[in-house]
Amino acid sequence: MKETDKLPDKPLSVWPLGITYEIFVQSFYDSNGDRIGDFNGLTQKLDYLADLGVEAVWLMPIMPSPSYHKYDVTNYIEVHEDYGTLQEFKNFVEKAHERDIKVIIDLVINHTGIGHPWFVKARQKDPIYRDYYIWSDLDSVAEQINKKEVTGDSDNILQWHALDEDPEGEHYYGFFWGGMPDLNFDNPKVREEIYQIGKYWLSEIDVDGFRLDAAKHIYPEERATDNHNFWKEFRSEMQQVKEDVYLIGEVWAPTEVSAPFTQGLPALFNFDLAYSIIGSLKNERSVSAVIAGSSWELEEGVTLIEGLIRNEAAFRRQNPDFINATFLSNHDQNRIGSMLGGHQEKIKIAASILFTLPGSPYIYYGEEIGMLGQKPDPYIREPFLWDIKKEDSGRTTWQRPSYSTDTTLMPLQQQKKDDNSIYAHYKKLIALRRNSEILTLGDISEIVTESMGLLAYRRSYHNESLLVIHNLTDTAITYPVEGNSYEVIMSAPETIKLDKDGVVIPGYASIVVK
Repeated sequence: MKETDKLPDKPLSVWPLGITYEIFVQSFYDSNGDRIGDFNGLTQKLDYLADLGVEAVWLMPIMPSPSYHKYDVTNYIEVHEDYGTLQEFKNFVEKAHERDIKVIIDLVINHTGIGHPWFVKARQKDPIYRDYYIWSDLDSVAEQINKKEVTGDSDNILQWHALDEDPEGEHYYGFFWGGMPDLNFDNPKVREEIYQIGKYWLSEIDVDGFRLDAAKHIYPEERATDNHNFWKEFRSEMQQVKEDVYLIGEVWAPTEVSAPFTQGLPALFNFDLAYSIIGSLKNERSVSAVIAGSSWELEEGVTLIEGLIRNEAAFRRQNPDFINATFLSNHDQNRIGSMLGGHQEKIKIAASILFTLPGSPYIYYGEEIGMLGQKPDPYIREPFLWDIKKEDSGRTTWQRPSYSTDTTLMPLQQQKKDDNSIYAHYKKLIALRRNSEILTLGDISEIVTESMGLLAYRRSYHNESLLVIHNLTDTAITYPVEGNSYEVIMSAPETIKLDKDGVVIPGYASIVVK
């Protein structure tokens, strides 16, 4: 291993621009043999995460819920018994902090579960809790449908749900489904409840921040300003407890819609960039992508880097300190490995792109070993493969995997022995980034090449710069490099060399040059 492939004693990257690792606790590591991942399992694997080089973990929902995914919360100040006790979670947070790893948890406040005591009392017409949710009778719902004025992001009657399965009676609003009734944030008591919940996790449990689920839907889409103002107020309230609280929002929308949210949410996930990376690798052209409705499409005539620069500029106009949270895939999307057809070299180059672009990179658990998965959702959240099955005492078995199995994927322990594995590639890239102020903090400018098959850009910081080139095709391409004052910082494969005529970049290869 080269010296630059090792993690620095003191990283040059600066949180929150460091690397975050998203974990579905249920699928990560089972410490007690009950088939389900747990907090003690997370604690046991902290050394693995520290060695990998991540600087924070984001945990998908950990609060009590009747669903495996736990996005329909029934108690905001407890943890799910399948995962362990609150004390075991506090121990995990403490041990993570000892390793300089931050802990971010999913906070699901757009809606509760129907089993939450607030909703149980609301459906009984309790005078306090009734107004915690949004209600309408059937005639009003029908009238709104007819006038296309239904509250919410669409005029779909399926977002209104009959109470007690009485189609002629009262309905409550639930944007996502009937098991998740939306909270009424016009009620100041609801807002205060939510603020106290956030403060509890920050002060009593010492988490470092929150990933805010469905941040776009606190108020209906036509009340965008109310949404923006709510998140500004939420952040202000959280800063009363922890000044440096980290908030990252899920706002899945075009740039012009999502940018104003950064007034209160200083970090947002960059969905456009994720799709651009995938589209570029699938098409083997350095193209950009935009969200179109609920899907996405390639943006003709715009390169990936041009799209990224436009996107960042729009966000920084709203918040100069905006944090661009970059990723390849997450728990709501088909895994990057499957989207690239399991192509090992394309999976590697996707990581090479992610870790050499600006922003704060996120790794979805298992991406570092090339895990596969396609919807429905349980199959993009399959168990992590630590070792071959007969040796893997901590592998969770809450569901039988269809994509990431011993026959489709080399488990972690085997990849650790292979210098050409996806895991080895991730380790190399993470160390590269953590050793580089330029890659962590630097600006980006596009380099236009004669071939759309090359993705090339310059990263610059304090009068120093790096040249980054990725070959998105399966054919070697020569890139001319003038002069002789160049040093290869990283190449994959390592055999790429510079000479007086430039550099020949093999198919699906990357090089970083100082």
